[in-house]
Amino acid sequence: MPHQFSRRTLLAGAAGALCLAPGATGKSTPRFCVSSYSYWHFKKERYPIEKVIEDAGRLGFDGVEVLHRQMTDESPAYLNRLKQTALEHGVTLAMFSIHQDFVSPWADERGQAIRHTQYGIDLAVKLGIPAVRINSGRWRTIRLFDDLMKAKGDEPPIPGYTENDAIEWCIESIRACLPAAEKAGVKLMLENHWGITTKTENLFRIVDAVNSPWLGINLDIGNFPVDPYPEIEKIAPRAAIVHFKTYFGGGEYYTLDLDYKRIAGILRKANFQGYVSLEMEGKEPPATAVPKSLEVMRAAFA
Repeated sequence: MPHQFSRRTLLAGAAGALCLAPGATGKSTPRFCVSSYSYWHFKKERYPIEKVIEDAGRLGFDGVEVLHRQMTDESPAYLNRLKQTALEHGVTLAMFSIHQDFVSPWADERGQAIRHTQYGIDLAVKLGIPAVRINSGRWRTIRLFDDLMKAKGDEPPIPGYTENDAIEWCIESIRACLPAAEKAGVKLMLENHWGITTKTENLFRIVDAVNSPWLGINLDIGNFPVDPYPEIEKIAPRAAIVHFKTYFGGGEYYTLDLDYKRIAGILRKANFQGYVSLEMEGKEPPATAVPKSLEVMRAAFA
């Protein structure tokens, strides 16, 4: 298990510090948080988010990213318990990750995704979280995820429609969510998740067309079916938060051999100052894989 550092030690800039170790530009390194997904991976029994928060504080993470689907309850008592647990363990609840799909030719389905996003914004407010991760969605013409990976994420459109249609649906749907986001003071973070935003050019087309300070980009370093480094270089200057993938024990879905030092260098060059959020996606138990992942993050950004 890694050594535990006090916040005083971290802030003093000791070796291996998370927050304030000087980078090549003289700026502080990004702050590290951990996604609750790192402990769960959509298994039948949900891993308690309270335990994720406690572990994050013990290990020295600055924050926790809360996965909506992992929550066991949505009552005020449960939400308040998560907030108090974060306070007691000295971590911030940094982002609320939800799932929705705007890629549908049917307006009622897109409307359902819009309402779900608005509901996610409301939950984020109740948790005191300033950002909500959103997805574009995908055609779902390839049913199995393994087959989607074989196709390098490139799904054929539903017959009679085009990729341009899907992009327009996403633009229209996200615009419909923005009044709620602005009123709540919650920024939406569009991820290069599997779907039409697998392509960087589609991600940029959507964000540029929406053209709002309430829509940012969540860069995921593990969601590229092609050479990731040129794509990371394109997105990094515009990213507001980064997902940092590790695969200890072999990936649940796939395994990538990523050059973390190189990625950290790209982010440093882009003067990235936001959260780097761990998504440990390996089969090794999180009790050992999450601390190992944190050491990888520290080493990459040292």
